[in-house]
Amino acid sequence: MPRSRNKVASRRRRRKILDQAKGYWGKRSNVYKFAKNAVEKGMLYQYRDRKVRKREFRKLWITRINAAARQNDTTYSRLMGALNKKNIEINRKVLADLAVNDPDAFSAIVEEAAN
Repeated sequence: MPRSRNKVASRRRRRKILDQAKGYWGKRSNVYKFAKNAVEKGMLYQYRDRKVRKREFRKLWITRINAAARQNDTTYSRLMGALNKKNIEINRKVLADLAVNDPDAFSAIVEEAAN
């Protein structure tokens, strides 16, 4: 009995990898053996960096809040401590947005937390 092969499925599987490798440099984009490794590595980076993006945004928000807080004669840690003590629940993303786009509202929040 001859060996059976599923040419359709194997070609589709390889084509899928090569499509994912589109835009890669050199052999990584058009040779299956190299493309497979590049795509797999790219997916690992993609998975890891979804977590890293959250960290980086939190760092950015904290930096913005701290800069705006210092313009209002306080620091980030004092401001966040005062907000927690007063039970003012506002997340860092919104607070950072207010600090950048609406400094008056941010100042009002700082005043409310300080009193």
